[in-house]
Amino acid sequence: MSAHTHHDIDWADRLAQLRMADALDAGALAPVAGRLVELLRARPTVFDVGCGAGGMSVLFARELARRGGGTVVLLDATAVLLAEAQRAVGEAGGADVEVVGVHGDLADPRLAERVPAPDLVWASGVVHHVGDQQAALRALAGLVRPGGVLAVGEGGLEMRCLPWDVGVGRPGLEQRLLAARGEWFAGMRAGLPGSVAMPYGWPRALREAGLEDVESFGALIDHPMPGSDLLREYVVHRIGWLAESAGERLDADDRLAVAALTDPDGPDFLGRRDDLFLFGAKAIHCGRLP
Repeated sequence: MSAHTHHDIDWADRLAQLRMADALDAGALAPVAGRLVELLRARPTVFDVGCGAGGMSVLFARELARRGGGTVVLLDATAVLLAEAQRAVGEAGGADVEVVGVHGDLADPRLAERVPAPDLVWASGVVHHVGDQQAALRALAGLVRPGGVLAVGEGGLEMRCLPWDVGVGRPGLEQRLLAARGEWFAGMRAGLPGSVAMPYGWPRALREAGLEDVESFGALIDHPMPGSDLLREYVVHRIGWLAESAGERLDADDRLAVAALTDPDGPDFLGRRDDLFLFGAKAIHCGRLP
């Protein structure tokens, strides 16, 4: 099993964007954390695989503290992100929640030896970076304590944040950015070592991994216009990031439009608009280990 460890992405540089996304998603994802923790025994261990800046584990820690405590184990391959996650989760959980940080990734064959047996394994946006996604789910399921839960955040509705016509370049810029991102994703998947097709959905994949009581549900992200200062700052980062990942898949006119929209000194800067929003949905798929 091989993992794509994002050598082409400087995640430390993206820390600011991750923090903003965590803040904007928190209201929608807090009920998800509560729903999952409610399935667990008292004082459980929650394992966040690919924790990033720790946004979801902060929500898990708050739930654990509210329910009598527990342990949050954080795993990330980027030391800067792992340190930020440990700091944030430690503050959120307080004295009743133990925080354990592990530097590494899902591809580590000795991962089960490095972490305590979890009652909940959470992996959001991680499994799709592994060549054999089904094998990755089996490996994650193998970490879970009997009776525990594996939950993955994969798919949903792509976030939208711009009006169709932003007044710069051709209308439909965001749609073209997302289409180019989709092409990048397909190329990334095809280029992973040991890439294997998984021509079925995540619920079936969880059942194939040996889980029972499999279910899927969504978390709606809805920040209507005019939006906050935080939202505007996030949109500027997001549009720049989408354009960067799209690369040459965008034509010259669209690249010029993005440059104008993300230039804080220019007349078309997105950060001064009052018609930005954030709307989309995250899909969560989970099942219980017998």
